Amino acid sequence: MRTIDLIVVHCSATREDRRLPPESLNRIHRSRGFLCTGYHYYLLRDGGVVVTRPIALPGAHARGYNKNSIGICYEGGLDKLGRPSDTRTDMQRISLRNLVAGLLERFPHAKVCGHRDLPGVHKDCPCFDVKTDL
Repeated sequence: MRTIDLIVVHCSATREDRRLPPESLNRIHRSRGFLCTGYHYYLLRDGGVVVTRPIALPGAHARGYNKNSIGICYEGGLDKLGRPSDTRTDMQRISLRNLVAGLLERFPHAKVCGHRDLPGVHKDCPCFDVKTDL
């Protein structure tokens, strides 16, 4: 098993009035040359959690940090006009907290951060402050 010392939260950069099903996310990532979806988990708007990549397989979600991290992505992150925004539903918030809590039980030394919190990242992703919210 890989050593996990980081859990990185992302958004899919999907407008809140649109949907991005897991199959479409997978197709987009495969078209970029990835083996499968780059994140390990994908949180749907209804709170459903989809395993999109085995934890044993390094992710393709945070360049320079994939070897020892787990990537979680929630569907959303843009308002209806396409601006960065925390569009998480109440169910996504609950699912995210539960998922992160479970992962921290399994990997107690892991740190949790947003994609934007990584050095050199110039994005708003995941469009909320992970450190204060989780």
